[in-house]
Amino acid sequence: MFTGIVQSTAQIASIRDENGIRTFEIEFEAGFCDDLTIGASVAVDGVCLTVTALLTPTLVKFDIMFKSLEITTLSEFESGQYINVERAAKDGAEIGGHPLSGHIDFTAYVRDIQHIDDNYRIRIDVTKEWLKYIFPKGYIALNGASLTVSDVNKQEGWFDVWLIPETRRMTTFESKQAGSAINVEIERGTQVVVDTVRDAIDEKLGPVLPLLNALLAANGENIDSLTQQIQLSVSQSQNNHNSKT
Repeated sequence: MFTGIVQSTAQIASIRDENGIRTFEIEFEAGFCDDLTIGASVAVDGVCLTVTALLTPTLVKFDIMFKSLEITTLSEFESGQYINVERAAKDGAEIGGHPLSGHIDFTAYVRDIQHIDDNYRIRIDVTKEWLKYIFPKGYIALNGASLTVSDVNKQEGWFDVWLIPETRRMTTFESKQAGSAINVEIERGTQVVVDTVRDAIDEKLGPVLPLLNALLAANGENIDSLTQQIQLSVSQSQNNHNSKT
């Protein structure tokens, strides 16, 4: 598990393809690899990779299967490129962001970037299939960084995140531009709630579901907004519970 708090950036030292496996050698900052062992997990731009060899105190080898290349940006990496990295969380570690598995759900693309003084906004295009899991004030992980969604436009198919100066300093986001590919991991709790609500609605309402959709549409709402309200209620209840414990 990872926390979504990027610990540093690292550089792709070399890339090699052999027998359907892509091998990365990654150069980390001094100290990052202390106590790192073969078989340990490291999030590389949000993708959970397994250490296969420790070449030097800062140079580490990782092997990547075809499936990981297919659904992430790993297939686009180039030698010399910098990436976000995080060591796997230890037992009892503080979760400064939100729990991440390192299993990427999909790749999205930057629509545009707005930079005004210290305000830095990234707008991400996303397909309808995944947009149903993305809500304002909800969590999302982009290239391994836990971020809060600020705005969502379900009609145009995009969402915004804003980065504070510290996040920009510790990550590679400032190198992104319109068209850049981003690894996305949605928040698992949100996915479970949305899917459960949708399944319950489909199962219980069945034939009257078109009528419900029409009624919601007449009031400027839809099933997505209904599940959003339920998710927000669940999140608020969890936050209230956590604040009392």
